[in-house]
Amino acid sequence: MRGRVPPGVFVHERALVETDRIGAGTRVWAFAHVMEGAGVGEGCNVCDGAFIESGAVVGNRVTVKNNVLLWDRVTVEDDVFLGPNAVFTNDFRPRAASKKGPDGFLATLVRQGATIGANVTVVCGSTIGRHAFVGAGSVVVGDVVSHALVVGNPARRIGWVCECGER
Repeated sequence: MRGRVPPGVFVHERALVETDRIGAGTRVWAFAHVMEGAGVGEGCNVCDGAFIESGAVVGNRVTVKNNVLLWDRVTVEDDVFLGPNAVFTNDFRPRAASKKGPDGFLATLVRQGATIGANVTVVCGSTIGRHAFVGAGSVVVGDVVSHALVVGNPARRIGWVCECGER
């Protein structure tokens, strides 16, 4: 932690938290990095190796499992589960030789109660609907409607899930 830890926030001694925009009851574990300008809500669990870039916003009661990558312009609403190694992008056409500023990035939105499984890649510009469920290893290249169960590369709907996650 570079600055002052907000009251009611746990930051592991080996985590790097550069923002004071973290809600009470949130825990940030070893080797996680939350950059200045990022926002993390109340009651979140940010696990080992997670990275939350400036401009990313995480709602309340979100689980960010190990090695999740959240870039600028990714917004995660309340009660979302982000499985281990989930990756979100923000640049649809990245090139090393031509750098874009934040205005060139596409926003991604994960709506309330959604589940993103382990090793999922979410391509920027997508919206994952409320209580949708993205199965492990899927690649999301477009919007996922609320309560949809999607799997595969590219992710396709194979069913529906309730708020509890049951098919």
